[in-house]
Amino acid sequence: MATSPNNTPLAGRRILVSRPEPKAEETRQALEQAGACSRALPLIAIQPRTLDGRERSLIQELDNFGKIIAVSPNAARLLLEQADDWWPQWPVGLEWWGPGEGTARVFRDAGLPGQAPPNGHDSEALLNCPSFQPEAVAGEKVLIARGNQGRELLRDTLTDRGARVEVLPLYERTPIEWPEATLREHLTTFDPDTVLALSAETLKRLLEVGQNADSKLRERCLVVPVERVAQQARDAGFREVRVAPAMSPDGLIDACGASPSNAE
Repeated sequence: MATSPNNTPLAGRRILVSRPEPKAEETRQALEQAGACSRALPLIAIQPRTLDGRERSLIQELDNFGKIIAVSPNAARLLLEQADDWWPQWPVGLEWWGPGEGTARVFRDAGLPGQAPPNGHDSEALLNCPSFQPEAVAGEKVLIARGNQGRELLRDTLTDRGARVEVLPLYERTPIEWPEATLREHLTTFDPDTVLALSAETLKRLLEVGQNADSKLRERCLVVPVERVAQQARDAGFREVRVAPAMSPDGLIDACGASPSNAE
């Protein structure tokens, strides 16, 4: 869905964006351009890690791998930054993958052949691709760039399929401690009709800060990235949960498009 000054599908909406920077501000601006009144309240910060010797050696030996997977745009960006000193020219013949188009685009912007699943934007969608079936990965070296914590689905499934998998933890997620007054201003006073929580970690943190700052939190429409997180939100008591069709600005605008059932 393209937006323009005359195309404001979110006019009159109040939307709170809870995702790490710089994506929080980028998303807020896109929602504003679509007509929403939007605020950003990042709840988690992405902090680059200092790599140890073994981890640095994985980057130095990128040409030994057949497939490189970055689990998020942050992972892709940090991988390219770390590798830049060692690879003034990128090794040829590698497949560069992300679970969604945003991650693949980071690779393509660097001149690499970034790929993403044609349908879906999560690890399950990636594992459904022909390039990750047992006959395609058996015996192949695969590098997974990610945070220091996360789901083990990719590593475990690819290992079971015969791949030789290495994990490169490039960042850690740390909670942002906002003053109580700031939380109340963004949640209770701003009174968003929709909240974007685009990871399981963000949802968990939103529930923690909302205990004291927002008595109406579970009554607000919640936009999440995948069905797995949607089910976690429903289990936590959210009444209206929407799964975004994509993590792009247009995909998030589409997810926010219709007025929530509890909106006045």
